[in-house]
Amino acid sequence: MDHFSIDQKILESISSRLKEKNINLSIEDLPTVVDQIKDEILYWHVKRLIHRVETILEIDLSPPENEILQILAKNVQEYLGAEFASIWLYDPEWEEMVSFGSYPSLLEDQKEAIPLEDTIAAQVVKTHQSYFVPNIFKEEKYKNKEKAEKLGIHSMLSVPVSLLRFSIKDVDTKGVLQICYKEEDKVFTPLEVMIAEMLSRRIGYVIALKRIIHFHKLNVTKDKILEYAFLKLARREGIKTKDMFNSIIPELVDIMKIQRCALFSVVEDRKHVILEAGYPEAEHGIGKVSSVKEPYINLIVNQTSPFGEFANEKIYPTYILIHNPKESFLLPSHLKRFLESQQINSVLYIPLMVEGIVKYFLVFDAQAHHGRFTDEEIKIFIFFGKELMKGLRLEKVDDILHDFRNPAIAAAGFAKRVQKILQDGGYPSKKEKVDQALDIILEETSRIQDLALTLYGEGKEEIMDLTEKLKRRFLLNEEAIKELKRENIHLVKGNLESSLWIRCFPIHIERVLDNLLNNASNATPEEGGELSIRSYRKDYWAVAEITNSSQISEEGKDEGLVNESRGRGLHITTRLIKHMGGRLEVESKEGQTTFHVLLPLIEA
Repeated sequence: MDHFSIDQKILESISSRLKEKNINLSIEDLPTVVDQIKDEILYWHVKRLIHRVETILEIDLSPPENEILQILAKNVQEYLGAEFASIWLYDPEWEEMVSFGSYPSLLEDQKEAIPLEDTIAAQVVKTHQSYFVPNIFKEEKYKNKEKAEKLGIHSMLSVPVSLLRFSIKDVDTKGVLQICYKEEDKVFTPLEVMIAEMLSRRIGYVIALKRIIHFHKLNVTKDKILEYAFLKLARREGIKTKDMFNSIIPELVDIMKIQRCALFSVVEDRKHVILEAGYPEAEHGIGKVSSVKEPYINLIVNQTSPFGEFANEKIYPTYILIHNPKESFLLPSHLKRFLESQQINSVLYIPLMVEGIVKYFLVFDAQAHHGRFTDEEIKIFIFFGKELMKGLRLEKVDDILHDFRNPAIAAAGFAKRVQKILQDGGYPSKKEKVDQALDIILEETSRIQDLALTLYGEGKEEIMDLTEKLKRRFLLNEEAIKELKRENIHLVKGNLESSLWIRCFPIHIERVLDNLLNNASNATPEEGGELSIRSYRKDYWAVAEITNSSQISEEGKDEGLVNESRGRGLHITTRLIKHMGGRLEVESKEGQTTFHVLLPLIEA
C-alpha cells in the first residue's frame, strides 16, 4: 500500500501542536500514525462521503425542482452537521438571488430574495469563490441578522453553485449554497470547505439533470400537441377544441396541476370576450360573454397595467399569475368566492396575440400553489394556446362546411322551381310564387355568404322572434326534403306561439334549427313518418320543439346532451345553443324523439 508523502515541515508543525497538548510523538513516529489514521479512520470518512454523494446523485427527479433542492439542502445539512442549509439561484430578470430550497424548511422564507448589491451572495456569484463568515453578527455583508437570530445561527459558509447553459441563447445559471452553524467564531478548515464545494458541484449536476429531463418533457408535450392535430387531419376527422382539451391537458400536469382551463376570444369591438371552450366542458358556461371592463380582463386584453411582481400577482406581457386569488386586486368579488369554493390557489392567464394584438387568452385554475413559471413553461402554454386557436378555427370551418348543405339545397331547389315555371311559360299566372322563390334564393345565398364571413366575426346580435325563425327554417327544410325525394315524410305545424323574443346572432339560431330539422328528417324511417314543430313559453325560456318518428336509446340521448355525439350536426347545435345561453333537452319515447331548444326569453 502506498504511503502519504508528507513534507518535513508539516510533520514538524504537527509534532509541535501535539506537544502543546502534552502529546509527545517523535517526528519519526508520525508517518506510522498518519498511515494508521488513513487505513482506519480516513477509509470510513471517505466511504461516508462517497455514500452521501451517491445519495445526492440518485435523488428522485420526478418532484418539482424546489422539493428536489430542499432534499439536496437536507443532505448537505446532515453531512456537514450544520444547523441550516439553503440553496439560492440567481434570477437575471430581477437581478436578485431567490430561495428555491432550504432545510429545515421555512415556508415563509421560500419566497425571500437577496439583492445583488454588497451582499455575501453577490460576492460569491461575482468571484465564484467561497466566502467564510465566522461570526454573522460582525459581518457587514450579512444583511438579515434578525433571521439569523431567529434561526439561532452564528456562522456561515457560502459556496458557489453553477449550472452550465443548455443552448447558445442561454446563460450560465449561478447560485449560492449557504451552510449555517450555531457555533460562534467558527474556524472553517480547508477540508470542510473542499467537501462543501464538492457537494455544491454535485447539486449543480442534479439541477442540470432535472432541467434536461424537464426540457425533454416539454418537447414531448409540444410534440403530442402537434401529433393530435396532425393525426386528426391525416384521418380527415374534424378537430374539436373539446377533444383537444381532453387530450392535451393531462400532458401539462408536469408543468401545472390543472383543475380547470378555458379559452376566451376577444369580440371585434374589443369591449367583450366570449368563453369559447373549457375543460372540463361541463363546468364551463360556453358562450358566456364578459366585459373587458373587469380589471383582470382589461389587463389581459389591453396590456395596460405596470408589469412586475406584486404581493398577490406576477404580471408580465406574456402571462399573469395570481398566486393569492383571495387577496388579488384584479379579481371581482364573485369570482373570488367561486375560486375559494373550488379551492383554487393559483390562476394563470396567457394572452394569445395575433399580429401584435390580443385576440384570445387562456385561463388555467389550479388547487396547487404555483409561485412562478419558467420562460420555457410559458412558451409551452402559449404554443398550446396557439394550437387551440388553430383548432377552433378549423372546427368553425368544418362546421360551416357542414351547414352549407341546407341553404345550398334550398337555393338550388327554388332555382329549379323558378326555371320550370319559366320553361312552362306560366310566369304571369305564377308571379307570386316566382317572387317568393327568388326571395328565398336571395336569402339563402346571402346566408351562405354570412356563413363564410363567420370566420372573421359573427356580425351583430339582434332581437328576433324564435317562432318566425322556426317557421321559416321549417319551410326551407320542406324544400330540402322534396329535393331528396322523401315524399313519405308528413310535415305538421303544431301550435306556434308568436312573440317569443330572443337575442342572438341570426346565423346561430338558423344553423341550430337547420341542423335539428335536418337530423330529424334523416332519422325518420325510410317507410315514412311524421316531422312536426311547435313553439311556446316555459317560465323564462322561449322553446322551439322539433319531433320526428324515431326513437333513440338512453345512451344515445345522453351522448347528444353532453356533446359526445359523433354526428357533427348535433355537436354544432349543442355548442351554438351554449353560445346563446340556452340548453338542449332530448325526450324519446313511444317511437318519437323530441328536441327542445330553450333560449332566454327577453322583453322586446
